[in-house]
Amino acid sequence: MKPSDRYETSALTEAQFEQGSHCRVLKNKLGIKLKRQMDKLERQEQIRALDELSGRFDEKHRFTIMDICEIHKVWLENIYEWAGKYRQVNVSKDNFHFAAAAHVPKLMIEFEKEYLQKYTPCRFDSLRKAIEALTVVHTELVLIHPFREGNGRVARMLTILMALQAGLPPLDFSRIVGKKKKEYIMAVHAGMNNDYAPMGRVFKSIIRRTLRVHERK
Repeated sequence: MKPSDRYETSALTEAQFEQGSHCRVLKNKLGIKLKRQMDKLERQEQIRALDELSGRFDEKHRFTIMDICEIHKVWLENIYEWAGKYRQVNVSKDNFHFAAAAHVPKLMIEFEKEYLQKYTPCRFDSLRKAIEALTVVHTELVLIHPFREGNGRVARMLTILMALQAGLPPLDFSRIVGKKKKEYIMAVHAGMNNDYAPMGRVFKSIIRRTLRVHERK
């Protein structure tokens, strides 16, 4: 297994892996040991959660950090004990360190005040402003990385819900692989310096592709 395939963490309960999984699957309620099986289950649960959540938040809803915890919980509560709870371990990936666990609660409060209150509900008079909202909120949430696992996917779920508020169809992130994934990761890193332009380009591409597919249907 390549080091980049999973997070490095300190050795607390959240960092434990399912016995017999060869450090590939986190300790879970179902005793699943195979990564392929867990990946499939997480995808299925994410689809279910998005369907449920899209009916819960209307176009006038201003998102809060409690909503973000709820998104994580609705998605993963059948799999992990810590679903919906802020992580208690420090995490890094490919030598990139996300916010220290001890700082997460404070950073999330600041995130709500500075970004969620400004950019949600995601109802703006131009697509450009909507893309700015999606870009900034997504980047800042990923940088905080509030949960033990699933941060990127929770950020994408929130982005999809915000995009629906903006009158866009559900965004398609399926092409963020290979070179596109590297561009996405670099865009997250650029956000450390409040440079949102790279992520803005990523989202413009996602939105263009989503609209093309939607129009063909």
